Amino acid sequence: MNSNKMEEKKILPLLLEFSIPAIIGMLVNAIYNIVDRIFIGNVPELGSLGLAGITVSYPVTLIVMAVSLMIGVGGATRFSISLGEKREDKAGQYMGNALALTMILGLLVMVTGNLFMEPLLKMLGASEAVYPYASSYLRIILYGCVFQCVAMAGNNFSRAQGNPKNAMISQLIGAGFNIVFDYILIIKMGMGMQGAALATIGGQLLSAIWQLAFLFGKRSVIRLNLELMKLKFAYSIEIIRTGIPVFLLQISNSLLNIILNAMLGKLGGDVALSTIGIVTSVQTLILMPITGIMQGQQPLISYNYGARNIPRIKETLKYSVIGASMIAMIGFIGVQFFPRNIVLLFNQESAVVAMGKDALRIWFIALPVIGMQIMCANFFQCIGMIKMASFLTLLRQIILLIPLMLILGNLFGLYGLFFSVPIADFLSFIITMLLNQLQLRKMN
Repeated sequence: MNSNKMEEKKILPLLLEFSIPAIIGMLVNAIYNIVDRIFIGNVPELGSLGLAGITVSYPVTLIVMAVSLMIGVGGATRFSISLGEKREDKAGQYMGNALALTMILGLLVMVTGNLFMEPLLKMLGASEAVYPYASSYLRIILYGCVFQCVAMAGNNFSRAQGNPKNAMISQLIGAGFNIVFDYILIIKMGMGMQGAALATIGGQLLSAIWQLAFLFGKRSVIRLNLELMKLKFAYSIEIIRTGIPVFLLQISNSLLNIILNAMLGKLGGDVALSTIGIVTSVQTLILMPITGIMQGQQPLISYNYGARNIPRIKETLKYSVIGASMIAMIGFIGVQFFPRNIVLLFNQESAVVAMGKDALRIWFIALPVIGMQIMCANFFQCIGMIKMASFLTLLRQIILLIPLMLILGNLFGLYGLFFSVPIADFLSFIITMLLNQLQLRKMN
């Protein structure tokens, strides 16, 4: 990494340099689930039951993502801070320990998920009709856990080394494979849910191979080797501790989806499950480019925090908030004006279309403020304030949204459930902004 660039280049061009490849990569990453759902939802023999199968499997894929991001983001944050402190020896240890940890935890999730497949899916809300679709998809997805963990950790370290284009290429390779083989395996070969899953893990394998070749190769700023991958307790604990906020975010997403699926099954049946599968796909598509900006700001804020350059930290956050808010506003306009067209991309069944267009409009009422909330909450993780970052991570999903869903869903039915989302979004936005402003004043 060029330290002069990190310390002297103008922030806006530097943020764009880091964020644009990350945005492209995250949009491509969103394609993994969305393309699966588009193909499955439009195949007559799968249709809404196939969509429901992916929806009830989604909390498990979030757990895999939680493990991947905890190690990847935690390790990359410590890596960037160490580089800012001019401690390349520490940076190498963080990178090696992170890669070893992510492989071990990926294997653990794979084994555990397959051992407890049936009770797990039943707990997640799979009906007798949906269970065969969900199990045939999830069983294969779990075998790709290690590939996904390695690829995501590698992407974070590519960006932390000042090479966001490498992460983007990794994601493009994986998504390109996924799209092509979704068509071949689902449409041409009629492999259904299994075909969708095989296309997904095949793409993840290619991404993982690309990142391993980079990290062990000459292009890496700190070249990875087996010695660096020997686990050391102090480094491993620090990686996990730093990654806890993003882990909690994904786990709370998983818990939220478990409760949401249970309530949807109770209030609206398999049609409601299919509808929310579409809503969460759209949410992923909107939030992924915002996550790309968040990933772009992480190495800049962390490096300059290590170098104690407070003005550059504030300037990075300002531009990140502006960019994320613009993306959120574009998404808001799309879902408010074209909800029916969006639902029809995934499924043409009249019951799904009728419910889906209302759900989209209600679910995303607070979308314009979400980008700002995400950037300001992530700021605390970037500077190593783990307790505050963890609190803000849990605020929306656990502290606010789950109670609101249970109360409003039971009082007002399905539409009460939908309205709980924008209410939680507005409240978490207000609290996050107040805490962020207090911290920025302290840093002065």
